[in-house]
Amino acid sequence: MMKKMGLKQEEIEAEEVVISCKHKKMIIKNPQVTKVNMMGQESIQVTGDIEEVEDLKEEDINIVVNQTGCTKEQAEKALNEKKDIAAAILYLNEKK
Repeated sequence: MMKKMGLKQEEIEAEEVVISCKHKKMIIKNPQVTKVNMMGQESIQVTGDIEEVEDLKEEDINIVVNQTGCTKEQAEKALNEKKDIAAAILYLNEKK
């Protein structure tokens, strides 16, 4: 019946799906990705574990680096985990 309607489905093996928005990224882990073609119109359906990550501002990273003496990578990781400049600074200073 799906063939009569011109509907074709194809499973796509994906490890991770990333959707980049203006100020954040949506990362979908353990995705199930299906490509659907209905009469020439293609669409993609994605389900999985969604994690939203805010894009970090360079000035926020620099503040954390200057206040803690950590590396840029450490500052980015702390900001991603703590979601707040002050919390990231406190966290990194406690680790010293």
